[in-house]
Amino acid sequence: MMTTIAPPEPPARWYVTYARWIGAGVGLLSAAFDTVAMRALGITFAMNGRDVSLVVVAVFGSSLALLGYLLGRVVEGRRRDREQSAIIRSQMEAIEATRARLVQSEKLAALGQLSATIAHEVRNPLAVIRSAAQSLGESVTAGDTDGQKACAFITAEIDRLTNVVGSLLAFARPLRLEPRPVGVDELFDGALLLAGPDLTREQVRVERGNTRPLRVQADVDLVRQVLVGLLVNAVEAAGRNGEINLDAHASNGTVEIEIADSGPGVPAELHTRIFEPFFTTRARGTGLGLPIARQIVEAHGGKLEVAARRGGGARFLVRLPAAPASAIAA
Repeated sequence: MMTTIAPPEPPARWYVTYARWIGAGVGLLSAAFDTVAMRALGITFAMNGRDVSLVVVAVFGSSLALLGYLLGRVVEGRRRDREQSAIIRSQMEAIEATRARLVQSEKLAALGQLSATIAHEVRNPLAVIRSAAQSLGESVTAGDTDGQKACAFITAEIDRLTNVVGSLLAFARPLRLEPRPVGVDELFDGALLLAGPDLTREQVRVERGNTRPLRVQADVDLVRQVLVGLLVNAVEAAGRNGEINLDAHASNGTVEIEIADSGPGVPAELHTRIFEPFFTTRARGTGLGLPIARQIVEAHGGKLEVAARRGGGARFLVRLPAAPASAIAA
């Protein structure tokens, strides 16, 4: 659950901040203008034979100044009320966002403990069953085709369950980072090497941008794991003879790595859900690949997002801290 916090209102202009004094000044200026106008027109005020024009002007000017002052106070009060309302609204939204993150963290912690317990309980029996299936397959006669298929099926399903158990353990295991400066080119080279069989099988074309000058501060093995997972997903989405684009650029102290494919893309309503544990759109997926990837990226202080690719397809963005300038110079 993500809550958007409204940005604070811009600072009030000077004429709003000093509205009361400006109002009073406008009142006095109006009185002065009226005095000059009456003098020019020859209008005077007399009482008991004495000229009281200045007294009348002073009273009139004071009234206008007081009126302007009070109107200015009203303007300033309304501005303060808007600012306080904006502050309260932002604080309430921040509290709500923090509460949602705490609830999500508690759920993930409980889920991680449950996953670890289940994985530990299931892994050993699976190993025993696989060993037994292999032994049974070796004892089946050469002519017993059905028996051989059954043993092969059992072994393949046990391997799939073992991968699921491994994913559960990876999701529940606390991350231990060993970050160091590493070039984005080096990360791409390693990820493409590991994802090579999938790329070759589907004959997917890969286009790379010029990322040679870019370096990030990251745990090489973990980030490479993230990129391999995203590449494998992109291969599956792009399909046979599809296309994948790899690129990166620097942005405000971070490096944004982009992996885009020519597949059908991710529906907008699923942009958040695909990072939820155990949510998957694939028939045989575990729903843990992207949550683990996001967990790794966020442990680096980065961010993993999905967006639409121009021209169709999905575009995954991995933001990581840029390597310090001293490390780049070295």
